[in-house]
Amino acid sequence: MAIGGDYPSPVTVNGFACHNCTEVDEAKKHIDPAHPKDGPFGVDAPPERRHGPAVILDGKAAELKDGEKLAQRRAQALGGAADLQA
Repeated sequence: MAIGGDYPSPVTVNGFACHNCTEVDEAKKHIDPAHPKDGPFGVDAPPERRHGPAVILDGKAAELKDGEKLAQRRAQALGGAADLQA
């Protein structure tokens, strides 16, 4: 048994490929082993390594973000004003 050696093949922990015990411990804390100085969840990452949201709502789906607008459209579709909060 090798002490302090790398794993024969990478293991995945929280979505990160880990090659040794140190990287596994970092990944368990949600720290990317490839960029440990970025901190947990990459909060201290430089702007070039940050990415935007996974999904950008547009068109009809964008209305879901504004509940009041969506309620008004539903009321219009029903043929008039409706009190949806009652």
